[in-house]
Amino acid sequence: MPVHSRAMAVEAGTLRAYVRDIPDHPKPGVVFKDITPLLADPRAFSESVEALAGPFDSERLDKVVGVEARGFVFAGPVAHRHGAGFVPVRKPGKLPWDIESEEYELEYGSDLLEIHRDAVHPGERVLIIDDVLATGGTAGATVRLVERLGGEVVGLGFLIELRFLGGRRRLDGYPVHSVISYD
Repeated sequence: MPVHSRAMAVEAGTLRAYVRDIPDHPKPGVVFKDITPLLADPRAFSESVEALAGPFDSERLDKVVGVEARGFVFAGPVAHRHGAGFVPVRKPGKLPWDIESEEYELEYGSDLLEIHRDAVHPGERVLIIDDVLATGGTAGATVRLVERLGGEVVGLGFLIELRFLGGRRRLDGYPVHSVISYD
C-alpha cells in the first residue's frame, strides 16, 4: 500500500516542524532551512509532494521542471503523480548535450542555469518545482529558459517560501504556490 494512502494528513504547520534551522550556513548571518528531516520521514515527504502537486491537479501538464539540486527531489514525484515528464535544470557543465543557458543575479555576483534544448517543446505546458523561493532569481531564470524553448509556464511550486526576501514579485503573472512560508 502506498505510504500516502495509509498516512494521516500532515498539515503545513506540521511539515514546518520537519525543517531544521542551521544558523550561519553557508555564511554568517544566513539561516539555512535544512529539509533533510522532512525527506527522511515517509509521511512528511509524501505529504509535501502531495501539497506541491495538489494545487495543480486541474492543469494538464506535459513537463515538470526541477531546479538543481533539492528541486529534483520534489519535481520527480510531482511529475510522476501528474503523468508528466521530468526535466532537470542544472548548474553549468552538468548536462551532456546541447544546452540553453540563462544568467541571473545573486546578492553578490551572478550564476548560470542550463537546460537541454530539446527538453521542452513549443506549446508544452510546464510546472516548475523547487525547494525554496527566496529572492526569485533562480525561479525567474528557469521561467525564461522554459519560455525561450516555447513552453508555457502554468505555475511554480515551492516547498518553502522566504516571503521576507520578496521573490514572488519577480514571478508576477504566474501562479505561485508555496507549502510553508516564513515571513
